[in-house]
Amino acid sequence: MRRLKLRTVTIVTALIFPLSLLSLGMNPARAKQTAIYHVTNLGSLGGTTSAGNSINDRGWISGTSNLAGDQTTHATLWMGEATIDLGTLGGPNSAVLWPVKNEAGMIVGVAETAEIDPLGEAWSCSFFFPSATGHTCLGFVWQNGEMEPLATLGGNNGFATGANNQGQVVGWAENTVHDPTCNPPQVLQFRAVQWDTRHDEVTELPPLPGDTVSAATAVNDRGQVVGISGICDNAVGRFSAAHAVLWDDGLAVDLGDLGGEAWNTPMAINGRGDVVGFANVSGGGGFNAHAFIWTEADGMQDLGTLPGDTISQALGINGLGQVVGLSCGGSGCSAFLWAGGVITDLNALVEPGSAGHIVFANDINDAREITGQAIDPDTGDAVAIMAAPLGGNP
Repeated sequence: MRRLKLRTVTIVTALIFPLSLLSLGMNPARAKQTAIYHVTNLGSLGGTTSAGNSINDRGWISGTSNLAGDQTTHATLWMGEATIDLGTLGGPNSAVLWPVKNEAGMIVGVAETAEIDPLGEAWSCSFFFPSATGHTCLGFVWQNGEMEPLATLGGNNGFATGANNQGQVVGWAENTVHDPTCNPPQVLQFRAVQWDTRHDEVTELPPLPGDTVSAATAVNDRGQVVGISGICDNAVGRFSAAHAVLWDDGLAVDLGDLGGEAWNTPMAINGRGDVVGFANVSGGGGFNAHAFIWTEADGMQDLGTLPGDTISQALGINGLGQVVGLSCGGSGCSAFLWAGGVITDLNALVEPGSAGHIVFANDINDAREITGQAIDPDTGDAVAIMAAPLGGNP
C-alpha cells in the first residue's frame, strides 16, 4: 500500500481507516441544501495536518495532529477551548484513530514506544504516521492526564480502537505465532483483544473457524464487539478482513458481505447493536468498497455512494442510527451523512463560509455533532473540524 502525502490528504483505513488512493477535493456538481451545520476549524499542534476521529456525548473530540514541521503526529484531545497533546509511549508518534465512545474521560489509541521492532515489521500503526520509524507500537489508555500501555498476547505490537463506559477496551495484538499467511515484513499472528481495565484482564477474541487472525474495531456498552476475521496478510485489512464479525459473549458471528471477499470491515457499533463499516462489492483483493449498515433484523445493507462516486465507507454511527463517513470518485472525496435512509453530501448541509471542503466525517454523537477533516480554503491545510447542528432534522 502506498500513502499519498497530505495536501492531497490520504485517508487510510482498513484495517485501517478511510482508505482512498484518489486525490481529494470537492465535487461541484453536488447541489447545496438548507444549511443545518456550522463548522469549526479545531486547529492543530503546530503542523499542517489534523483530524477529528472521535466525538463522545460530552463533546470531547480526539484524533491526531502533526507537530510543527509535520514529521511526527500525536494523539490529540480537543476539549472546549483547549487543544491537548496526549503524548506517546516513548516513541515519535501516536494517534486516536477510531470512534472511542467512552463518556468517563477515557481515550484509547496507538502510540510508538522507544523500542525498535526486533522483527522489522511494518505494523498497523505505521500506515497512520508521517513515516515508518521501525519502532514498536502499542495500544494505550489515556485518562487523568496519563498514558498507559496495553498488554499484547506475547508479541511485540498492539493496537487499541474503542472503549465503552464499563472500562472495556478493544483492538488487536500480536501473539508469538509465526503465521505463514503473513506477507513480509509482517511475521507474527495477531488476534482481537478485549482489555478489562477495571479488573486488569485481557481476553482474546478468536477468529471464525478456518481463519488465523482477528481484530476488534469497536465495542458498545452491552459488551458487543465488532471487527474482522481472516488471514494474516499485511495486518492492514484486505484478506485480514475476509469476514466482518460480531462477538457476542465471546462467540464470533459472521455478519455477511456485499459480494466481495476482502476489506469487509466494521468500524463502529451503537448501543442498539447496529453496525456500520465498509465492504468490497466485487471479488479480488483490490479496494472496491461500499459503506454498509448491519442490523439484526435486516442484515447487511449497502448504503451506496454519493452521486457519481464509486467507493464509500461508513465510519461512525450514533444512538439515533445516523451514519457518517466518506464517498469518493473521480472528482475526489466528500464526507457524507446518512439519515432516514438517505445519503447526503455533508458539504451541502453546512453554513456558507463556515468551512472548506469536508473530506471525511469519522464520528457523530447523540447531539448530532460530527467530527472529521476538511481542507482549509485559505491555506490548503487538512484540518480537524467539528460540525455542530443549527437545528432541524438532517
